[in-house]
Amino acid sequence: MAQVIRTPLAEQAADLLLDRIRAGEWPLGSKLPGENTLGPQLGVGRSTVREAIRRLAGQGVLSTRQGAGVFVAALDIVEDWSAVLRKVDIDSVIEARIAIEVEAVALAAERWTAAELRAIRHAAATRDAQRTDIEAHIDADIAFHRAIVVASHNPILVDLFDSFTPRSRRAMIDLLRLRGAFGSDADQQAHLRVLDAIADRDGRTASALAREHLLTLTTG
Repeated sequence: MAQVIRTPLAEQAADLLLDRIRAGEWPLGSKLPGENTLGPQLGVGRSTVREAIRRLAGQGVLSTRQGAGVFVAALDIVEDWSAVLRKVDIDSVIEARIAIEVEAVALAAERWTAAELRAIRHAAATRDAQRTDIEAHIDADIAFHRAIVVASHNPILVDLFDSFTPRSRRAMIDLLRLRGAFGSDADQQAHLRVLDAIADRDGRTASALAREHLLTLTTG
């Protein structure tokens, strides 16, 4: 027997607010009335209004600014908002990787020792062998890039890379899952070209290739 499913008050209040936004009552960028005004209009208490606002903020419709109020950030729910947030985080991570790794690559080309070059080559071979499991592939990729950063002989760049690794790892796994493919020959060759330029002591080419490769990872 079918049963009546009671929709939570906060969800109903969020739907009512969204309907009013869609109808144009509050234009994009405008400020919503306060909880004391919205509560009576919606027939709910202040705590329910707050929860409704949190729901719409989580869906990208509203934006809460500390001390300023609640503003309309979008005129409708963004489809798959969680995926949009992941893409924003991925792009931010890639920007940070460019800032760290492009300089590290140039320095590594100037400063590598024979042992460090062997470590980079070994990491590249391991990366090549890890093409079937996303997490194993990302771990091998991180090890390759870290070997290059170590060869820069700049301890601050190494510290930055290491402190950044957990977030970078998560973002890269999300990226590959969004793309649905990874471990291509072209991708591996892009890494080997960077390695070859490092081995040739050609820092300018190595850093240009590293930047070019990282820019191909952006989701925009």
